[in-house]
Amino acid sequence: MIIETRAYARAGLLGNPSDGFFGKTISVSVRNFGTSISLYESPELHIELQPQDSSTFKSIYHLRDSVSMLGYNGGIPLIKAGIKKFAEYCEQHDVRLPNRNFTVRYRSSIPRQVGMSGSSAIVVALFRALIQFYKVEIPLEQLPQLVLNSETEELGIAAGLQDRVIQCYEGCVYMDFDKKLIKKQGYGTYERLNPNLLPKLYVAYNTQLSKVSGKVHSDVRARFDRGESDVKDVLNQIAQRAADGRAVLLDGRPDDLHELINQNFDLRCQIYNVSESNKQLVAAARSCGASAKFAGSGGTIIGTYRDDDMLNRLFVELKKHNARVVKPFVV
Repeated sequence: MIIETRAYARAGLLGNPSDGFFGKTISVSVRNFGTSISLYESPELHIELQPQDSSTFKSIYHLRDSVSMLGYNGGIPLIKAGIKKFAEYCEQHDVRLPNRNFTVRYRSSIPRQVGMSGSSAIVVALFRALIQFYKVEIPLEQLPQLVLNSETEELGIAAGLQDRVIQCYEGCVYMDFDKKLIKKQGYGTYERLNPNLLPKLYVAYNTQLSKVSGKVHSDVRARFDRGESDVKDVLNQIAQRAADGRAVLLDGRPDDLHELINQNFDLRCQIYNVSESNKQLVAAARSCGASAKFAGSGGTIIGTYRDDDMLNRLFVELKKHNARVVKPFVV
């Protein structure tokens, strides 16, 4: 029997990047793009290589372009790290795994290196497959931390909990990463919000971006750890935008998200060095009357729009900036 599992792309609607600093966020899963894991029993544990994991190239320029888009290792290290963390979790919780091996392979349609969490989607889908294969129960609220540890502790990837929470819970989720709460129980407060409360949303991603993610938070992280008051103040303001967003959605005022989204990005620019190409993408969307902010660490934006005419203008204007616009499918 072949086990098939999936995990989807995500977009941070409000509050990011405060999730990495004990803040608050609202995120949505974007089911337009996803990663699938296929896993079945086999005599030995085998990880199937995918084309992006190949070490054979047509030319030196093919290698250059491949590394620019996919990094140096492809998805295999993520699979190995996830399997290792799953085994360690079972050992720590006295779960005896049956003597069964498996073959695993992954596929992904999530655009790479544009901040839509393609890497964590691989690990989330993998954990779901391992849980089914070995019939192990892992509480849902603990699963995002396991996924995060697979990436940060094993592979040294700079990341926060937000992406893993929304990919584990799916739909639309409000998250409070209160430091005391996380220290006490190992996870934050994760509240599902009805996607029907959301306004009209669009997502636009750069189709020509080639930036290996994982390094964008380093400077702000160092400043935050040093206790710089201006950085902490801005991050607190960004987190508050997520709390305000939750309130207006529950009050039935989705149009109020427009200004909150714009403020989120403007605050981010106060402490992060945002590239001109990303600023131009946001400005182009706003020139159409839409709101716009980063959906992640850069390369993808998310915002609200009023009607189909505005959406059509977004398609036209953002295409000039090599960006593809999609309406996120949120369930």
